Amino acid sequence: MRRTLWAFAITLCCLGPPAKAAGIQLLDSDPALSGAVWYPCAAKPTPVALGKLSVDADFGLMGAKDCPVSGTKLPLIVLSHGRGGFFGQHHDTAEALADAGFIIAAINHPGDTAGDASRRDALSVWGSRPADIVRLIDFMLKDWKDRAAIDPAKIGFFGFSLGGATGFVLMGTRPDFARVASLCKETTGACAELHSGVTPPEPIQDARIRTAVIVDPAPGTLTRENLAVVKVPFQFWRSQFGGPGVGDGSGTARVADGLPGKPEIHVVPAGHYAFLAPCSAELAAAIPRICTDTPPGFDRAAFHREFNAAVVKYFHEQLAGGDQ
Repeated sequence: MRRTLWAFAITLCCLGPPAKAAGIQLLDSDPALSGAVWYPCAAKPTPVALGKLSVDADFGLMGAKDCPVSGTKLPLIVLSHGRGGFFGQHHDTAEALADAGFIIAAINHPGDTAGDASRRDALSVWGSRPADIVRLIDFMLKDWKDRAAIDPAKIGFFGFSLGGATGFVLMGTRPDFARVASLCKETTGACAELHSGVTPPEPIQDARIRTAVIVDPAPGTLTRENLAVVKVPFQFWRSQFGGPGVGDGSGTARVADGLPGKPEIHVVPAGHYAFLAPCSAELAAAIPRICTDTPPGFDRAAFHREFNAAVVKYFHEQLAGGDQ
């Protein structure tokens, strides 16, 4: 499984069309802040190598590495990847946002990445993941070398799968672990911890997040009751057919039915993996499981053009003052 996930990461440099004007800086000096920042830039993007991420693999992204940031008072979007994912799995969406005038920061969640499963199935991940995003926002506002380009009053969040559930925690929900305990029967991981009486971590919130895009969130801990406290506006996406981490799609449908207010809801006639960046031919041959969409014939590349445009439009309306 680890080699498969690394293969997914390795080929991202070849996925989808290149960005028009996305600058990129790598965050690699601190294991707790390992990732990248995309931002508006006037230079032409080129391949950006990250070197060896495993014993037999090179990895890269597209961007104008370390070019000057174009603009001031720019909105910031922080991105939370899915369970067992990594910071670059939504690179095309990050590039589209950077092209549109946003700064996007994404990091690996330590203990829950493609290369580090040490915390993946533990209850503690429900505390560590939100804390990672708080740490990332702190870094971007206080220590990032180009922090003067950020408008601290305009911070948004993008989260996929478990990253989506992470976003709801940051926006005020208290995960319903009693519901999870009543449904799960595993003898390891968080399920076993709940049944043995381990106390779940206290939820960590961040009021600096003004809006969010929540994508196919892991539904297990989410209920109508704990979602009712969310006052932050958000756009909600779910897959019709679901997949690993979200079940058959009925769980996210249940969550959608219980969302507070009248959020913008999109139902995509595809499976969970359709929200990942479009696959190259090499990736589709190597890992067809994450590249073969449901139903057959679903055009992920065409969908992502629409998806990215809708995400950009939403964040622009919420953080940049109206339609583009």
